[in-house]
Amino acid sequence: MNNLQTERKQKDDFFKRHPQSPLTPEQQAKFTSLSYYDYNPDLDINVNIEPFAEQKFVQIQTTTGDMKRFKRYGEFKFTADGEETRLTLYEADYGFFLPFVDANAGTETYPAGRYLEPEQLGDTLFNVDFNNAYNPYCAYGDGWSCPITPPENRLKVAIRAGEKIPQGEWVAKT
Repeated sequence: MNNLQTERKQKDDFFKRHPQSPLTPEQQAKFTSLSYYDYNPDLDINVNIEPFAEQKFVQIQTTTGDMKRFKRYGEFKFTADGEETRLTLYEADYGFFLPFVDANAGTETYPAGRYLEPEQLGDTLFNVDFNNAYNPYCAYGDGWSCPITPPENRLKVAIRAGEKIPQGEWVAKT
């Protein structure tokens, strides 16, 4: 948990001060911090991915209408908010990618979803720590091209971990 707090402070500092921050200079001047759920140990899980027999490449549309190519790698089941559910894991050039939308989208979490990069621990064993779930840069303003969460990863349960919907005077009004 101490690592998580340190990472969150570093991310806030990056958003506030770094020239490559996704925020405009006007937003950076007003920025205080991102909003997060408290650490939830129940959503820091190790899961066995069931690889798909046929791992096809799919095109996922972005917020700007572009298409990005990902491989549908496999799926896993887990329990959240008292319900068993499943998610599909994708593979990208840079590693594994897990976009998802939860039941709190639009009220507590970003409506278009959040992202994770699960850590592969073994052949099919992965660490999926939803406490590290983050908003795509398009949550902070226009001009970013973010993959839109596919329908198969739109959950009917709440994932109360990770970043919340951006809040504060610094949030861009679109």
